[in-house]
Amino acid sequence: MVSFTVREVRDIIISMLVIAIIFAYLLNNRHINEGLILLIPSLLVAVGFGFVLHELAHKFVAIRYGFYAEFKMWVEGLIFALFTAFIAGFVFVAPGAVYIHGDHISREENGKISIAGPLVNIALALLFLALIPFVIKNPTDIIEFIFRTIVVYGFIINSILAAFNLIPFGIFDGAKVLRWNPIIWGITFVAAMFLAVKAYFGIY
Repeated sequence: MVSFTVREVRDIIISMLVIAIIFAYLLNNRHINEGLILLIPSLLVAVGFGFVLHELAHKFVAIRYGFYAEFKMWVEGLIFALFTAFIAGFVFVAPGAVYIHGDHISREENGKISIAGPLVNIALALLFLALIPFVIKNPTDIIEFIFRTIVVYGFIINSILAAFNLIPFGIFDGAKVLRWNPIIWGITFVAAMFLAVKAYFGIY
């Protein structure tokens, strides 16, 4: 049974809000004005959910295998993300991670737990990509603007997140997936890279 502690819910909410504020600030050309306030709710959906649902996917699969799993935010990571965004003008976000506790995690279990996060991002990217034809390039009212922001940046960020996390080195999810099943890693990584390249070079 999946359950959440009060601290975990707090950490999820704070992480999502900080991520949304960071991306809103950068997309608003680093200006603090009414445009920033307008962007935050849209990016809370487009970006915040991408980050948090990625981590929660790890949690759900870990619990399915009988392990205890809890999301914990990284205060240092969020502070560093705020610093890079507000001082340096770029973003490197590491809001937190799911901590898994158990006696023994097999290579297969670890691989499946690890691939769950990128698969969620790929699914979200495909969902937003399917909505692209309904996006108005030059929105004239607030509803059109919100919808466009959610769809466009939801696709871009989730595509990049999937590809980034599938890098097969170090502590990235990709390294654990590769050790478990190189074929599945290869197929997933190619799919994520295809979406990331499409996002980078334009979606229209």
